[in-house]
Amino acid sequence: MYSRLNASKNLLNEKGLDGFIIFKPVNVTYVTGFTGDDSVAIISKKDSYFITDSRYTEQALHEVKDFNIIEHKTGIMDAIKEYVDMLHIKKLGFEEDYLTYGQYSELKDKLNVELIPEKSFIEGLREIKDETEIENIKKAQYITENTFEYFLKFIKVGMKERDIALEMEYHMKKLGAEDKSFDFIVASGKRSSMPHGKASDKIIENGDFVTFDYGCKVNGYCSDMTRTVVVGKANDRQKEIYNTVLEAQMNAINNLKAGMIENEGDNLARRVIDEKGYGNYFGHSLGHGVGLEIHERPVLSPRGNNVLKAGMIVTIEPGIYIPDFGGVRIEDMVLLKEDGVIDLTNSPKVLIEV
Repeated sequence: MYSRLNASKNLLNEKGLDGFIIFKPVNVTYVTGFTGDDSVAIISKKDSYFITDSRYTEQALHEVKDFNIIEHKTGIMDAIKEYVDMLHIKKLGFEEDYLTYGQYSELKDKLNVELIPEKSFIEGLREIKDETEIENIKKAQYITENTFEYFLKFIKVGMKERDIALEMEYHMKKLGAEDKSFDFIVASGKRSSMPHGKASDKIIENGDFVTFDYGCKVNGYCSDMTRTVVVGKANDRQKEIYNTVLEAQMNAINNLKAGMIENEGDNLARRVIDEKGYGNYFGHSLGHGVGLEIHERPVLSPRGNNVLKAGMIVTIEPGIYIPDFGGVRIEDMVLLKEDGVIDLTNSPKVLIEV
């Protein structure tokens, strides 16, 4: 954790700040190692403080490294004031996309500092994954892939989408997942044209596309994978749409690399779908970063203009969604390298009929 704290301190100098206060739980976890709630971290050029209450003091003593651990008695905002004053902070950065207006107002009233909004102070550091983070994501992905093999054996006509999702979650937790990454998407038949069609009471019918978008957490880190199968036999239109999405995904996986702009990465898949005449049916971005959160920077979108860097983990998930017919999405997670990517997803991608 020391290197993350050092990196945070270096950012203070780059941004002309005396200190930075972290409220967002995943950012607190990233910098301090703490996995509980209701705590904040204050970083300064000299000392740094982790502030929590009596519920978490013992946990913090086990988890938090390189921070002075403070147990507040009269309220967290009073403790923040005490240590910001003690550190002689005059310019204090804060997470503009996380702090509520109420929290900001209270800080402004209590602190004799200039509050500086920062959009991605810690998130920018989180973009590049270290070896421990990569291993945790790989472990989560292993469970996700094992679950794909498992549900291919039991999915059948007559099952409810919701029952499939519950069985998947149960299986993942039996394998050691601490939680699911997000509410699973299980969308069948015409519902598969909804990119975020959460599992419903719809019953699987013969000939349905069924799209599964799901993942789990291991040591706080997420996996994310999507596969689309056909229950029964695929018709020619289903095969054409599926193979178009697969071609688009493979073109992106085979050509994406560090140094590209986000929108260039998106275009690797989008142009394939456009050329096949399905461009109007691919409305979302090609992919996003994955880590402590299921959606992180970077974002592979048509509007993205940031440079992709080695060490980022992103999803590659093109899709085609046709109302009143159905849809297909295929999603892998990849690790960006200077000369390409390492695909962290090993589940088969050929059209599967079950």
